[in-house]
Amino acid sequence: MAPRVFLLSPANCNGTRARLVLRPGARFDLAVRLRDGGAPLGEVFSFMSGLYFRGKLAYARAFARTPSGRTGVLVITPGGGLRPADDTVDLATLAEYAQIAIDHREPRYRTPLAADAHELAAWLGTRGEAVLLGSIATDKYVDVLTEALGRRLRFPKTFVGRGDMSRGGLLLRCVRAREELTYVPVAGAVRHGPRPAKLAPLRRTI
Repeated sequence: MAPRVFLLSPANCNGTRARLVLRPGARFDLAVRLRDGGAPLGEVFSFMSGLYFRGKLAYARAFARTPSGRTGVLVITPGGGLRPADDTVDLATLAEYAQIAIDHREPRYRTPLAADAHELAAWLGTRGEAVLLGSIATDKYVDVLTEALGRRLRFPKTFVGRGDMSRGGLLLRCVRAREELTYVPVAGAVRHGPRPAKLAPLRRTI
């Protein structure tokens, strides 16, 4: 079976929740662990971004398809290229991320991301694919990743027109139902569209 990896767009390292976890006097568990040696990147970005990143992370872990010993969940970072979601990051790393704009014209962001994307493309070969879980309406990630991966870079078709919260909710519903979305190549795709109907509320389970 051909490998499938997921590329998760980053959290905002300058947002309100980022400043909260980076605050020197913060006493909650995640902030303490970051000061004492670090915490998993996926957990940190889930805290910073909330529902959207939690949905992306859960979905990617549920449906990634790679050989044993190879991660199928990679996170786009500001200045660190593509990093496994389970990699440990600390306060110093996050402070560095906060100084770099997520902009395809910013060399400090683009250069490591392009290098890692080309390395990933070589590993995927002609049959593998990388699924972008992030906005395809912007060139922040698409420009760099498409250059390396071409038509092997795909995205969930139902993302078109959805906002961040809607995407996060959709992904969590898919994980719960064990239903994978349909992916299409980013190259040549319609990247803007009307907003779809709101998702039906999730039923609570006892």
